[in-house]
Order: sequence, then C-alpha cells, then structure tokens
Amino acid sequence: MFKGKSKVHIIDDKTFGGTLFRQYQQAMAWIESKLQIAYIIEGKGPRKEVWEIPLTVFKEAIINALSHRDYYEQGATTNIEMFDDRVEVSNPGGLLLGVVKDFGKKSMSRNPLIFGLFTRMHLVERVASGVPRMREAMKAANLPEPIFRTEGMFTVVFERPEKLIENIEGVNEGVNEGVNLVEKRILNQIKENEGLSAPGLTKIIGKSLATTERYLSKFRKAGLIEFRGAPKTGGYYVIK
Repeated sequence: MFKGKSKVHIIDDKTFGGTLFRQYQQAMAWIESKLQIAYIIEGKGPRKEVWEIPLTVFKEAIINALSHRDYYEQGATTNIEMFDDRVEVSNPGGLLLGVVKDFGKKSMSRNPLIFGLFTRMHLVERVASGVPRMREAMKAANLPEPIFRTEGMFTVVFERPEKLIENIEGVNEGVNEGVNLVEKRILNQIKENEGLSAPGLTKIIGKSLATTERYLSKFRKAGLIEFRGAPKTGGYYVIK
C-alpha cells in the first residue's frame, strides 16, 4: 500500500505464503482491511455494507492471478498494489496466444490443474466469466470499468472513487458500525499499528494535525481508544 499515486512512500507491505487457497484468503482479508466501507441503515431493516470497490472484483482478480500466472518465472510474484486513486492486481505471464483475439470471451488456462481445483472449490463460476463479471460489478457500482494490461505481466486496474460518503448516522457496534469512512480508516490504522501517535497518524491519512486530534478526541470520549505512555512518546490503542 502506497501513500499517493506512485510507488515512493510505502505505508504497508505484507507477504503471504502457504497454499494457494490460503494466499487467496489472506489477500482478501488484507484488501478488506484497507478498503473504505460505509454502513447504510434504513429504517428497521438490516444494515447494508457499501464498499468503495465491490469485493467481488478482487475475488475474481486474485483467483485469476493465481490460476493463470507463470510459476516458472523466477523471482516474479503475484502483487496487489493499492494507491490513493487505484488498486492493481498483477501476475507474471501475459495472455496465451489462444485468447489474445477473444480476451474476455474465451479462457485458456496456463495451469489447468490449479484452475480445475478452484472450479471444484466453487471459487470459479464458469469458464471465461471472470472478466465480464468484473466489468459488470464495477459498472453496477457506478465506477469506471477495470483496465487490463496484458503484455508481460497481466495487470487489472480498479479505480477508487474520488468522493466518498462522509457522514453515516448511528454508532451501534463500536468500532465498525455507523462510522464515517475517514473515521473507520483512522480506527483501522490504530488497530494495525498499536501505539501510533497523532503526528504519525496524520502522515498516513493525509489530514492536518488539528483534524486528526479532533477525531482522536471524539474516539476517546466514546470509549473506543485510549492513550498510553508519556505525552511526547506515547500512542493510541483500540480498547478491546
């Protein structure tokens, strides 16, 4: 994860190993921890989760990357890169010659045994459905269609929305319920980086120190976080 639109300032860096299914699970969990989400509560009905980018597109992109990557390419890895304006999922190995002309309509797996495994696990709906499903999901969320780069590394790019929902009423379930998206991002950062200071948090979220401290004061009064340590060297922790 990078701050800004380039690969200059790294905010977070994780490496996942294990079985391919475990890699998929870990990657999805990491993405969910970084994306912003709104909880919409209308009347007495159940809450509705609205992710800034539909999770289904990442499911399709990650399964596609693990199924079709070139595992003989030494030193290359499957990557998920998150920027302020986009998320990119890449894997070694471009399109096979048999599907270049019919990209998005026909499928030919570089690793049929792996693709078959994911099919039997019901992680793949049907052959050649991944690209259309990603396009449909982004369109339904009023977001630009994904961009595909197919030479060398296969990369799919999902644009993040510029405007996010700012205020959502109701705080019913502590940290994750009814909090506006900026607040949720702050709380997630404190969860993942225990002992984070206000200046350190300011650099991560790109807000002014005064704005950051206003949010922190609100969370302390609500009993969501606490400050531990000396005033100049201490930091914030989520109350469990």
